[in-house]
Amino acid sequence: MDAKSYVDLKRNPKIPDFRPGDSVRVHAKVVEGDRERIQVFEGVVIRIRTRGAGSGFTVRRVSHGVGVERAFPYHSPLVEKVEVARVGRVRRARLYYLRDRVGKAARIKPGSRARFEALTALGAFAEPEPEEEYLEEQAEISEDGAAPEAELVEDTAAGEAEKATDEEGVEEVSADAAAESEAEAEAAEGETKEPSGEAEEAEEPTKA
Repeated sequence: MDAKSYVDLKRNPKIPDFRPGDSVRVHAKVVEGDRERIQVFEGVVIRIRTRGAGSGFTVRRVSHGVGVERAFPYHSPLVEKVEVARVGRVRRARLYYLRDRVGKAARIKPGSRARFEALTALGAFAEPEPEEEYLEEQAEISEDGAAPEAELVEDTAAGEAEKATDEEGVEEVSADAAAESEAEAEAAEGETKEPSGEAEEAEEPTKA
């Protein structure tokens, strides 16, 4: 059986489409115990291998007179990003001859400016394929055991009930105030009528 039938390979979208002979700066993740840091490896791409899951590129640099080569896979998530520092123009796909050359003999002719700008543009990286997300609608249960929607319905119902009771209380108070004002008005009218009756009684004996 082929491993491709079991694993869905996706190329790292942060790796641009460079060529052998280009100088790149690879930012790779390095895990040391519980810590994780980014290590930068800068050099010349001497080989690009396209073999499905085994696809990768090899970068070579000379450090303190010693040649160091490091291979990076295209599908690895440990490659944080790759920056193209310089494009080169070569006539081979495998630059193994650089291992035997030192100094000026190991130099590579510069490539076209247009290709460098294309590789360093903002949209030079391949966009990742959108993953299908299956979202399940689940109601979140609170500490009281009620769902948020039910709580909102209960709160709104309680607010309406409180508002209705407040309105009823206001109506009762206004009715009581009206009754009291009517009683006061009647009492005032009675007081004003009593003196007039006494005056009539007092006038009757004088007429006789």
